[in-house]
Amino acid sequence: MITIKTENLARKFGSLIALDHLNLEVDEGEIFGLVGPDGAGKSTTMRLLTGILDPSEGQAWVYNKHTVKEAEALKENIAYMSQRFGLYEELSVTENINFYADVYGVPKKDREVVIDKLLGFSGLLPFKQRFAGKLSGGMKQKLGLSCALIHTPKVLFLDEPTNGVDPVSRRDFWNILYDLLKEKVTIFCSTCYLDEAERCHRVGLMHKGKLLRCESPDIIKKEFNAKTLEEAFIKIINKYESEQPK
Repeated sequence: MITIKTENLARKFGSLIALDHLNLEVDEGEIFGLVGPDGAGKSTTMRLLTGILDPSEGQAWVYNKHTVKEAEALKENIAYMSQRFGLYEELSVTENINFYADVYGVPKKDREVVIDKLLGFSGLLPFKQRFAGKLSGGMKQKLGLSCALIHTPKVLFLDEPTNGVDPVSRRDFWNILYDLLKEKVTIFCSTCYLDEAERCHRVGLMHKGKLLRCESPDIIKKEFNAKTLEEAFIKIINKYESEQPK
């Protein structure tokens, strides 16, 4: 099943082309990673796919919902964790999750079991009563993920979720993501860490609003005779720049 599909998806901000006619398909139960430098169009892509932004051209579907025409229905099946996920530091871990449960309309009779499952899943169960502001960076990211998962979404969008987090917490976070695949959750994430991109089933390299390459990490490295994704991506970008009109 194709969970995410775009057709010539584009977005302009004045004269700036933030996303340039993206054509992409992502399968159910796949971890798909977007990589690229700042300003490449990764966050814009996320906001278009989650219905936060309307495209200038083209269209997209997520879990069979049109991102513009069915934006409200789309929200029932997705979760979006932005770079600055809105945790309330003066509320406890449990109070934050309950707040998002209210936002998503999760029935109160089912809530306690679901919350304990998520907190156990993310290793936060011993910290239920701790204020969010007192958590470490890695624990805040795990709490943000738990809040995003409270309504059992089918598609999870993560915009650089581990940026600034220590390596151990990054590893723990990715272990949680792999556990989600057992429930056929589709994960669409952007990352600035190429070692994280290696963990994705497929990666898309974005540069100046364009998708330059989209394939599995191993295939990309083999195609460009590179030992690492970083080496391969440098070759791809250099090739693209050399082909542009002077």
